Amino acid sequence: MTALEIGRLLRSGTSGFVAGCRVPNAEAPSFGALVRAPMPGGDQVYGLIHDIHIDDDGLVRQLATAESVSAEVLRDNRERRIVPIELSVLAVGYEEGGRIHHALPPRPPLSLDVIHLCSTEEMRRFTETLGYVRLILNAKDLPVSELLAAHVRQAQGAHVDKGWRDRVVQEVIRMLRDDHAALMSVLEALAEAA
Repeated sequence: MTALEIGRLLRSGTSGFVAGCRVPNAEAPSFGALVRAPMPGGDQVYGLIHDIHIDDDGLVRQLATAESVSAEVLRDNRERRIVPIELSVLAVGYEEGGRIHHALPPRPPLSLDVIHLCSTEEMRRFTETLGYVRLILNAKDLPVSELLAAHVRQAQGAHVDKGWRDRVVQEVIRMLRDDHAALMSVLEALAEAA
């Protein structure tokens, strides 16, 4: 399966990036999805979608306060107008020279680069080892517990090894063993995602 093109890069840094895409469809990325963007030189940056944001504009504000809005106007607003959906992505690794690294990338992707939703094979390859979990757990000002749970729910289908999810739980316990509150929050979210 080929990776699905989902949008183009709006802005970026080494810790993450924001992409813009059109109105979602059945294959649109969701919260916790693994995506990739090219780095200068042909390598890839991998990240998890941690926020999906749709801004309003003057027309949307007027329609929201109208007494009734026809289905045709709603469809026109959602399908034909160019109001981008912004996907905020936490960088969780990169590929350089064919080798996956679970660390922040040495340089960010460039504006207007195409962002892809990772295929099942890419998901399996990136998540085989769990070093990237550290970057998720250390993220500041993000819904870390929910992000990890959503990602695990999506990624476990890419693994033939049904023990992969258990390995994630063990890694979380190891990493958060000295932070009881954070550990309980993450474990509760993972239990809900099972």
